[in-house]
Amino acid sequence: QVQLKESGGGSVQAGGALRLSCAASGRSFSRYNMGWFRQARGKEREFVSAISWNGISTDYAESAKGRFTIIRDNLKNTVYLDMKSLKPEDTAVYYCAADSLGNSKPRVGVLPTEYHFWGQGTQVTVSS
Repeated sequence: QVQLKESGGGSVQAGGALRLSCAASGRSFSRYNMGWFRQARGKEREFVSAISWNGISTDYAESAKGRFTIIRDNLKNTVYLDMKSLKPEDTAVYYCAADSLGNSKPRVGVLPTEYHFWGQGTQVTVSS
């Protein structure tokens, strides 16, 4: 079992930047693939980015490529999402997720069903 806690959300103007953090409890963090998803009001949860258990492999949604960067610090049990050039359409609740089978898979997951543990989310609001 792992608990995830997101932080770093807030309100920014278009073009601004934010760093989201996700702190994980437990001793197995370094074996988990980690992902970021987001859910805008009235929409389904969508994939944003993911990083492999060892930090070597990453994946991004098309909307995030070139603007967002995912990194992890296994010593701190934390994964980050650096977001820049934010747009109003990035407004959503951002969730951190852990795939506890990550180190046995050839790639990071992009579907919510591939993740076993979720944080409670952090709100990001981008105004125009």
